[in-house]
Amino acid sequence: MQVVTGIDIGGTKCAISFACFENERIKFLDKIRMDTERDDFALAVKEFIRVIRLKLKENPKWRLCSIGISCGGPLDVKQGLILSPPNLPKWERADIFTPLKRAFGVPVMIQNDADACALAEWRMGAGKGCQNMIFLTFGTGMGAGLILNGKLYSGTNHLAGEVGHIRLDKEGPVGYGKRGSFEGFCSGGGIADLGRKWAAEALDTGNPPLFCQRKEELSSISAKSIAEAMEQGDPLAADIFNTVGEYLGRGVSLLIDILNPERIIIGSIYVRQKETLEKRMLQVIEAEALRESAKVCRILPASLGEQIGDYAAVSVGIKAYEDLYSDGMEEMRVI
Repeated sequence: MQVVTGIDIGGTKCAISFACFENERIKFLDKIRMDTERDDFALAVKEFIRVIRLKLKENPKWRLCSIGISCGGPLDVKQGLILSPPNLPKWERADIFTPLKRAFGVPVMIQNDADACALAEWRMGAGKGCQNMIFLTFGTGMGAGLILNGKLYSGTNHLAGEVGHIRLDKEGPVGYGKRGSFEGFCSGGGIADLGRKWAAEALDTGNPPLFCQRKEELSSISAKSIAEAMEQGDPLAADIFNTVGEYLGRGVSLLIDILNPERIIIGSIYVRQKETLEKRMLQVIEAEALRESAKVCRILPASLGEQIGDYAAVSVGIKAYEDLYSDGMEEMRVI
């Protein structure tokens, strides 16, 4: 049985998934979760190798054919280096390719989490069957993975898709180091920042919102607490999400005009708040985007759910195998 291993690296948790193809679908065989060794990359990769070896030993019929890694950027994708991402600042130029290739002798590939999720949604999720697709993370941050002409597009030095850095307004919450950016308005951190600003103003006028009754609570405001207050009928929370929907529409309109995609798949917060965000977003797209481009673009929530990180890492492993063997997918279907 040919098996792909996917390693999903997060700032606090990692997951190693083992999967194969069954009836042209990914079938997960096993998954191991662990805390991320934030301070010592060498220890982390040794643990990855130990777990993979253990599972291969426990399952002698498995034949490892590739390893895919999904990790937040910045990365050097060609050399397999993790370049001190914000959530793993001590992983400076961490070489993940060399030890894994030395241990297992199979193709290894790493992609940033947005690109990896784009591959997963394109192969198995809401983007299946299209040639031109954008995946927007819309979680802790805002990034994009681009599938153009049926291929992952990562740019000259693998920095394509950093849409969170686009400035949408002169003022606004800070995201990606830039005030008024797409990430500032459309990310968990940006929504919380906007909530803190508006809550402070409301407290000063004696009209505290449900999500912040006292100034001491300002620091604990989150996108989740604002969403919960909105569901309870809080008008300020509703105004915040209406604003988020407006700027989501502005950002998406730019992407529609520039890239003319068939589909834009949006994850995380959009999946949970689609009913709240969609109406305002579509109103803005109708006003801002080229009509003919907007007509051919469907905007959908990500469909792989909470398991998207596992699918993403395995999808990178599949791509690693395909890039080495042009007919790799046919071979991998033989189980």
